[in-house]
Amino acid sequence: MILFRYFARQLLQVTAAVTLILLVVSFTSRFLQYLADAVAGQMTTDILLLLMSFRLPEFLSIIVPFAWFLAILLAYGRMYAENELVVLHACGYSRSRLLAVTSVVAVLLAIVMGGLSLYLAPAGLQQTERLRLSQQELTEIDLIVAGQFQEFNRGQRVTYAETISETDQGRQLNNTFVVVRAPGGAEGEPELRVMVARTARPILDQETGRRFMLLEDGYFYDGEPGQADYSVTQFEQQGILLPEQANIAPVLEEKALPTAALLGSAQPGLQAELQWRISVVLLLPVLTLIAVPLSKVEPRQGRFARLVPAALLYGLYFMLLQVSREALEDGDLPAAIGLWWVHAVFLLYGLILLMKGRPRQRPLAARAP
Repeated sequence: MILFRYFARQLLQVTAAVTLILLVVSFTSRFLQYLADAVAGQMTTDILLLLMSFRLPEFLSIIVPFAWFLAILLAYGRMYAENELVVLHACGYSRSRLLAVTSVVAVLLAIVMGGLSLYLAPAGLQQTERLRLSQQELTEIDLIVAGQFQEFNRGQRVTYAETISETDQGRQLNNTFVVVRAPGGAEGEPELRVMVARTARPILDQETGRRFMLLEDGYFYDGEPGQADYSVTQFEQQGILLPEQANIAPVLEEKALPTAALLGSAQPGLQAELQWRISVVLLLPVLTLIAVPLSKVEPRQGRFARLVPAALLYGLYFMLLQVSREALEDGDLPAAIGLWWVHAVFLLYGLILLMKGRPRQRPLAARAP
């Protein structure tokens, strides 16, 4: 029990450290993508942290298996390099027993990963989908960021606001600049209209239900770009029609569906998603079987000697799972084979490594004095 606690503490500490490092890298990359969408006017900045929180179980389900694999190599590699495991093996603590102790920790971790992969990750993606759908109901005034030129309606309109304030009538843009391009340059219609207004705010036409951006106290300039022939008009109020609100029903992808909805389905996409979620759990025991024999290093090799080959091996494992998942989704691979063949191949490889690393028994005649 003392050795079990020692091994478990060493493995879980390294797993937590590697997970934290990889999680920070993944979070930073994803956050920058969401931040770019917010700056481009595709979403508001106040939901960024919520989006990241809901994606956390999905990130963990991908990161933890790799972190566990590296933790075994790093922890046991250090013990071999410092002769801790060498002494234990000399005292009768076999590699099979070391594998059994490690497998117990792996099973406990697999149970946690099963909850993440089968339940929490899909639930988080559902909440992410709802948040993103709620952003589609906002007007472009809600998406404006002060001090940024932002394109809307596929580049047909560019809007800028120096500052933004909240009033009794809602969000208000101050010192607003709007450029509207004519869609195709119809005859009699200006190619370009530039509007400058002191304030702008959204209004709703109660009769038609259409939404407008109401510009107040400003000027608009009509003309063709590059030409000096243009007209200037002063206005007190000028409305710009905004795109209609799309009543989009939530359409959940396979990754966001509850696991119960995937069970028994005959659709290849749903079968692939179910097998992928189960594969996240199966990764842990299979990687344990591979990592324990791979973690042994010779005294002069150093504890990091096996990291690069092991990382390449894990990359091959993960890539084959991805390829098999896509083939199953496209109907090119039977569900009975699916992703299971990848686990079977690497399970066999782990057994070969384990058998290869066992000490050979000398014949009785050779052991006789």
